[in-house]
Amino acid sequence: MKKDVKKRLMHRLKIIEGQVRGLQKMAEKEEYCIDIITQTQAVKEALSSIEDMMLENHLSTHAIEQMKSKKHQEKAIKEILSVYKVSKKK
Repeated sequence: MKKDVKKRLMHRLKIIEGQVRGLQKMAEKEEYCIDIITQTQAVKEALSSIEDMMLENHLSTHAIEQMKSKKHQEKAIKEILSVYKVSKKK
């Protein structure tokens, strides 16, 4: 993983961690349902941005190397298609 990607990833994960703790407190306090749902949507969007970042990193590092190697091309294609199919189910 590229250093800048790792730094951004860790920063975003810490933000998500704080959001989830906030959700726990909201649930404990039995806050308004719509407010909790709004916060869960924010967490989902943040996780989605992490997925995007990781996929971009994978494609620009590992996948390129795998595609250059005849031995690993099929693996790279299967991995990318697998991620794509899972994302379509959302």
